[in-house]
Amino acid sequence: MAFRITEGNRHDIVPAAELIEETQPRCLLGDRAYSSHAFRALLEEKKCLAVIPSSSSWKNPPVYDRDLYKARSEVECTFNLLKQARRFATRYEKTLRNYAAVVALGCLFLWLRL
Repeated sequence: MAFRITEGNRHDIVPAAELIEETQPRCLLGDRAYSSHAFRALLEEKKCLAVIPSSSSWKNPPVYDRDLYKARSEVECTFNLLKQARRFATRYEKTLRNYAAVVALGCLFLWLRL
């Protein structure tokens, strides 16, 4: 498991490529924002199953497992649980190091269900 903290105005697909290199996932559940030819090619190169719906602009949209995509709601619910902590949601920490520690602790507490 790995995470990156980026600027608020940066698209999530920018650090996604290096996270894929680091973690070597077998499957990636993503929303339509991750539906680009270059990103799908990277996933295919890494032998990672892309469970990403395509945007409406695709002429021949690639198929994806709709049942597996429904599991993405669990990821969204986990982020919602993390955002319940004000320190996480409003980023009170002034330094990246301290905020990354808050994120890691929040994930740990969720994982342990404390």
